[in-house]
Amino acid sequence: MKIKIKDKVYEIKISEPREGEIKIVVNGKEFIFGERESGGGVTVAKTTFPKRDFFKKEIKAPIAGVISEIFVKEGDFIKREQKILFLSTMKMENEIISDFDGKAKEILVKKNQEVKEGETLIILE
Repeated sequence: MKIKIKDKVYEIKISEPREGEIKIVVNGKEFIFGERESGGGVTVAKTTFPKRDFFKKEIKAPIAGVISEIFVKEGDFIKREQKILFLSTMKMENEIISDFDGKAKEILVKKNQEVKEGETLIILE
């Protein structure tokens, strides 16, 4: 993935976590976090990551509102930047798009359901 901070673009790659360790590469420079010793006997980090939840692809509500339309169903393959639902708030329809490619594993909302900001709407696998 790429992120932009103050007009500088960073390319970030995150490896599948192994027991007690994760590798993150930023613009080609490797960082390893976990319960291990690096050169000089310094512990890099004392952090553990869940085996799969760290990489869970969740589409969350960016704002509170009411689900007015759902365009996908469980089992559908969703492409990154695909329109997946409308979220109504203050008489406006907000188009929610996916940040990920993946299969819709669980759709956690229904039409006309109220949701809170940050609530998970759809889980992809």
